[in-house]
Amino acid sequence: MHELVGALRSYAWGSRTALAQLCGRPVPSAHPEAELWFGAHPADPAHVLIDGDSRSLLDFVADDPQRELGPAAGEFGGKLPFLLKILAAEEPLSLQAHPSTAQARAGFEWENRTKVPLDSPMRNYRDDNHKPELVVALDRFEALAGFRDPHRTVELLRALQVDGLGSFADLLAAQPDSDGLRTLFTTWITLPQHVLATLLPEVLDGCVRYLSGKGKREFTPEARTTLELAEAYPGDAGVLAALLLNRLTLEPGQGLFLAAGNLHAYLRGLGVEIMANSDNVLRGGLTPKHVDVPELLRVLDFEPIDLPVVLPEPAGDGSVRYRTPAPEFELRRFDLTEGSAQVPLTAAGPGIVLCTSGSVRLLHGESELTLHRGAAAWISAADSDIRARALDGPAQLFCACVGKV
Repeated sequence: MHELVGALRSYAWGSRTALAQLCGRPVPSAHPEAELWFGAHPADPAHVLIDGDSRSLLDFVADDPQRELGPAAGEFGGKLPFLLKILAAEEPLSLQAHPSTAQARAGFEWENRTKVPLDSPMRNYRDDNHKPELVVALDRFEALAGFRDPHRTVELLRALQVDGLGSFADLLAAQPDSDGLRTLFTTWITLPQHVLATLLPEVLDGCVRYLSGKGKREFTPEARTTLELAEAYPGDAGVLAALLLNRLTLEPGQGLFLAAGNLHAYLRGLGVEIMANSDNVLRGGLTPKHVDVPELLRVLDFEPIDLPVVLPEPAGDGSVRYRTPAPEFELRRFDLTEGSAQVPLTAAGPGIVLCTSGSVRLLHGESELTLHRGAAAWISAADSDIRARALDGPAQLFCACVGKV
């Protein structure tokens, strides 16, 4: 086991306080800090500390994949199949979806053939992998995720009492299924600018009237979110499209899983995120970054889904597990109390152990490693019988490992 130093990434939607506080650095940070990557993705690998030296985890695994990954080396081509992150959103992320494996391979090969530089801001596919992902809230975490039941969306559109939305509500009411959602989303996301410039202000006025009304306001979160998105991204068609999505709030410890093709936008909050080892994102709006609506439409799954909340399940070893269908990863959480016995981190390797509160000591034979809040460790497949103990109070660990193939 070795200490693992994450790769800090700065985006405009990041926080100047959340990651700095978590990692014990001065607040506020000089720039918005959005993500801390603990993984072996070529775009920004974490680094392993060994006897005072620092090595890329990407190179460290590639030098001896059999030792570091064990049986997973053969299954995943000698590469670590997942990417673990801490995500800190102060402002909304883009309206986006991720491709399936087949879509990612085709898109990656096409952009390679057409010689789009790998680091080009116009690039959609930076690798050939799909990107199922799970985020677990560390504090209150808010998101838009998946298309809402069309019947409920019709109720929302009519509740806003906007004349310009009437025909669209009727359209969806006449076809309350994935085809109706596809038609309405495609219409809105491709509206001519002069039409959008008329309709969007009407919708925003409707949201204001709705929120100022008396009595039960069941769509209050949706109306507020629409106004917030419009303030952050004025004149963006993604503000309209967001009206079609489930609006949900995760409390600390709750998770959200998104499969390929699910349209989503994280709004705000701090969370631990794990995904297949990919950086492929198709964006449709709410961002200054590259938007490719035709490609997004090609990968989107318009089937409506219920609120996709993942609740932790007891794993039988003192941890709770966040169950997903992804074979690339499994995420477990250990809540340790001061003075408790050493806790075995069963099935830890190959994997990453991340401390999100308190301090812990990892023990392996005669070796030990102390992790404070915001620190992580790489656990090789060859490192069996790793144990953890809380120091100086309660502590929380997340253990990311390869899923069940």
